[in-house]
Amino acid sequence: MITVEAFAGQSITDHGVEIVERKGRGHPDSICDAIMDAISVALSGAYLREFGTVLHHNIDKSLLAAGSVEKLFGGGRVIRPMELIIGDRATFSAGGRTVPVAEIAVAAARQWFRDNLRFVDPEAHVDFRVVLAPGSEELTDIFSRPGEVLAANDTSAAVGYWPLSPTEHAVIDLEHHLNSPGFKEQFPETGEDIKVMGLRTGNDLELTVAMPLIARFIGSEKEYFVRKGLIEREIGNYLAARPGFGRKEVRLNTLDTPGRGLGGVYLSLLGTSAEDADSGQVGRGNRVNGIIALGRPLGTEAAAGKNPVSHVGKIYSVLAHRLAREICEEVEGVRESCVLLLSQIGTPIDRPRMAAAQLILHEGRRLDEVSRRAEEIIARGFSGISGFCRELAEGKHPVC
Repeated sequence: MITVEAFAGQSITDHGVEIVERKGRGHPDSICDAIMDAISVALSGAYLREFGTVLHHNIDKSLLAAGSVEKLFGGGRVIRPMELIIGDRATFSAGGRTVPVAEIAVAAARQWFRDNLRFVDPEAHVDFRVVLAPGSEELTDIFSRPGEVLAANDTSAAVGYWPLSPTEHAVIDLEHHLNSPGFKEQFPETGEDIKVMGLRTGNDLELTVAMPLIARFIGSEKEYFVRKGLIEREIGNYLAARPGFGRKEVRLNTLDTPGRGLGGVYLSLLGTSAEDADSGQVGRGNRVNGIIALGRPLGTEAAAGKNPVSHVGKIYSVLAHRLAREICEEVEGVRESCVLLLSQIGTPIDRPRMAAAQLILHEGRRLDEVSRRAEEIIARGFSGISGFCRELAEGKHPVC
């Protein structure tokens, strides 16, 4: 069933207050999401090579337990490594052939650390515990049932929207800038564990940024605050060049207190707070569109690591945002689109129990002028869902 209706509320940009958060790639929650999805992509590839199809797996349960370090101005040492626990279900054998699931999972996790966190050595700084096990008979049987499109493995709902607001874009873009190769070359002392919290009040934008400085580059408390000042000014200059807001303000590492030595500065040995301060879990990080926006509808699914061919918690979460964007970009007169998708367990994933588009139209446009085209875009999305699932299996759609 597909329905299209007018959205009765205001656009987020018409609200007087907007709050948006993004956790960067070095945040412990982001690490869990990204690595579990990398493992899903690696396992999907192994299943495709060995069996010609993606087999049952859900690598969507994970805990990154914080380690312990000694930090000093100028350096430090790891006392106890972080521990990454990898769960939950996977297919270990089929048709008399086995798959080295644990080895694939750990290799994918180690590669992610090498590619994304400059100061983390996954051999020395991370212990890995694999607690994956075979799935239940009823859920794994979904993968052996006939048909090109698999049945949904859950009754689940998802929501997506478009376009992003200027505040949402500002928060995403700033984190990307701070974790970009160019910024890290200019300020190598900055870690990857970045959190940006954006507050728009009226037309004014305030961004609070948490970003550690790497101990090996900082010789003293005085040097810390000198470097922090330079970084804060650079962020301010970057933000000042951004149009569309009135007053713009940025604050960096607001817990810092001069005169308290190591207790008053945000230092890190490895660039992530998982080294000693903060553990992480799948599902506590960004939504699949890269942000946590408090004024927007939020789905409850943790998409990262879920299998990409039958787990609607992943498929529909990403697809809802994609459909909302296509409606806005392809249907003249639509100012904003919100798409809600509902699956029913056991029903093929290309036949949702409900697909609903809620539209905010430009002034002077009527719903009957756009509803049929919006329905066609949603129908098109589900008719091509097999190709979309293959793209998910290949990691072509980020989920954090």
